[in-house]
Amino acid sequence: MLDRFKQFWQGVMLAPFINLFIRLGISPDVVTLVGTLGVSFGALFFFAQGWVWQGVLFITAFVFSDLVDGAMARKVGRKDDFGAFLDSTLDRVADGALFGGLALFFAWHHESRLYLVLCLVILVMGAVTSYARAKADYLGYDAKVGIAERPDRLVGMLVPAFFADLLDLWFLLYIALWALAVAATVTVAQRIWVVRRQALARAGSQA
Repeated sequence: MLDRFKQFWQGVMLAPFINLFIRLGISPDVVTLVGTLGVSFGALFFFAQGWVWQGVLFITAFVFSDLVDGAMARKVGRKDDFGAFLDSTLDRVADGALFGGLALFFAWHHESRLYLVLCLVILVMGAVTSYARAKADYLGYDAKVGIAERPDRLVGMLVPAFFADLLDLWFLLYIALWALAVAATVTVAQRIWVVRRQALARAGSQA
């Protein structure tokens, strides 16, 4: 659902940074790598220390690299597919660090086995969501469906986590994690169902 805001951020809010990085000769791949390292460090360091709202602020500064690198590549007319491959691959690293770091928080500071497990469920289902789409694309199917794609999972975790820690309203994060775990699982099921329908239709047309 958040893809509708992508053009606004890339075309208006982040345009000065995009143009500056291009003038400085910075590669989109470098932006991708720095963004991943920043998100991963922010999650694994701040969350593991119990500093949740501080970690969210730090992470947010690097999350926008996911919009900057793609816009830079298009603006400079990049032709190869390596940037898209690198971006998708490092997104999995960042996701693992985010929900892994939150799992460490629930293990070490806000002790709760239940919410630790929910973090791991979201992490795994998020990875499967991305894999399902990639495998579907490889097989010639379209699996671009789902109620909890990556931007939704990020915002759905970071915003409640910030206010939960800052205002000591932890039920906000609890509700968000339950919702994300269910939504991520439903998204995987949606993609499996959609690809199954396409596969049966293809098999029927070839019979």
